[in-house]
Amino acid sequence: MDLIKQAAFDLHNDSIEEWNKTGKPIVGYTCSQVPVELFYAGGILPIRLRGVGVHGLDIADAYYGPFICSFPKAILQSMAEGKLAHLSGAIIADGCDSMRRLDECWRKAGDDYPHMKLPFFHYINVPRKSVEHARQWFIDEIDQLKQKLESHFSVTISMENIQNAIRVYNCNRTLIQKIDMLRQSNPPKILGSDAFCISLAAQSMSPEFFQRQVSEFLNNFSSKSNDASNAKRLLLSGSAYDDIHLIQTVEAAGAHVVGENVCFGPLHQKNHISESCPPYEALADHYILECPCPRMFGRFDYRLNLIKKKIQTTQANGVILQNIRFCDLHGSENGLLERELEKDGIPCIRLEREYGSQTDTGRLRMRIDAFLERITV
Repeated sequence: MDLIKQAAFDLHNDSIEEWNKTGKPIVGYTCSQVPVELFYAGGILPIRLRGVGVHGLDIADAYYGPFICSFPKAILQSMAEGKLAHLSGAIIADGCDSMRRLDECWRKAGDDYPHMKLPFFHYINVPRKSVEHARQWFIDEIDQLKQKLESHFSVTISMENIQNAIRVYNCNRTLIQKIDMLRQSNPPKILGSDAFCISLAAQSMSPEFFQRQVSEFLNNFSSKSNDASNAKRLLLSGSAYDDIHLIQTVEAAGAHVVGENVCFGPLHQKNHISESCPPYEALADHYILECPCPRMFGRFDYRLNLIKKKIQTTQANGVILQNIRFCDLHGSENGLLERELEKDGIPCIRLEREYGSQTDTGRLRMRIDAFLERITV
């Protein structure tokens, strides 16, 4: 787990170092709806943009202001602090209005701070409806991105290469499924914090490097647990989450986190992309039609049923509905989810937090302890 945890906690890791030695570019992307297979098909490594480990938000605050989600601000601050110096470019998607503003804030910051300017920058429009005309719109966006990547990086992205990239990343998805299955037994065969680290690593490593490390981990895996089988089991849902401190806080309270419905978690990563459909259509079907994010209009029932199904498969006893402060999408939807899940007798707690390492661990621990007292197993 050492290299996997390194990738989970550090924006620069051994996989990135290994890729850098090949001389091929690395491009960061902001959203789980960006088709990573397209980059890999052109010999470009896609890395999910994150902001873990930043030291304050002074530069980001100068462009964003204080009353906005701290996740995109932390990404901008990471670039200002030189933590993303390995990037050759960035893809910004309009996952939400705060993330949309990262495009303009980053471009302006690049004018003021030359080290923050990237040679390649692209804004991709992602539809907010899972309907046929939105699917075709996204196919057009994929094609425009393909052409820009080919032109800027002097690469050829053929349909055959995209199909091969889909197969490679489907291997990642198979491994994530296997890890997720280890959490469904009672007691879980793997800590929730370790399983989530593996999900984070999948978005921070080359697929070959990730597959080597996780395959080795599974080959040497020994199912040993000293945890009582009657420990309470929780599902974590809500805003973008790539910091395991909240999961560790739950584990320190004596409970298990047996699944996540967050965009860095397995629910957004483990469904396979069709290898038989034409590549563009396969990518659009996966990233638009199957997206469980509340940015997608008119799909609340779909997302509610996904969570209910996840509760059943993980045998969860309760749900933590967390959101980053000023996150309108998840802040609003968490209230609806709480109402519907509590109707079905599923205990829920809503937590508002800032992005990154928890500075208010004591407050969260008190609320989690109180929540666990509600749950009987």
